[in-house]
Amino acid sequence: MDKLIDILEDGILGEAGASELAAARPSQEEAEAAVRTLLRWAGEDPTREGLLDTPRRVVRSYNEFFQGYSDDPVAMLARTFEEVEDYDEIVLLRDIRFESHCEHHMVPIIGRAHVAYLPARRVVGISKLARVVDVYARRLQIQERLTAQIANTINDVLQPHGVAVILEAGHQCMTTRGVHRPGVSMVTSRMLGVFRDNSDTRKELLAMLSRPSAASPFD
Repeated sequence: MDKLIDILEDGILGEAGASELAAARPSQEEAEAAVRTLLRWAGEDPTREGLLDTPRRVVRSYNEFFQGYSDDPVAMLARTFEEVEDYDEIVLLRDIRFESHCEHHMVPIIGRAHVAYLPARRVVGISKLARVVDVYARRLQIQERLTAQIANTINDVLQPHGVAVILEAGHQCMTTRGVHRPGVSMVTSRMLGVFRDNSDTRKELLAMLSRPSAASPFD
């Protein structure tokens, strides 16, 4: 189990890490047994009718919640386009909804991400930016690391003039337990390249974020 925790905490698996994770990962049966243990610990009877399928459902939902451990964000950004008519202004994808889980209490973090970059030579399909957000969000996280992982990966793969990532999220570890403060959101940002070094470029980005969204109300 300690080996599994070490692999998960690395965040970015790589080929060797993915192989180790596959070897260390408990079986479906072991995972379901763990859920039954938690049900008993909570004071429930996992053999009663309403809970008979709960372990299987929980494990299936965890497969979805933590899909990011088996996806490669670098590969998602590998296909780029150079025929962009010398486009050299900010590309911004805003209001990307994401769902993650706090690594301290394993409860949801739900929010939205704004991802921008200033292309140097090439651009990437906008859906890939959203998928990179999803890959890292679908891991046990803290928001600060999630923000940095998204920005660093885009910067390393695309090598643009700059990258900016801003996350706004509500943390159920704070709203449904502990201090019980509903309505509180956390904002984190990571600015790289010209977004960090050039105040005019940063101001342009913030102005773009302050404008009303052009997205369809039916999206």
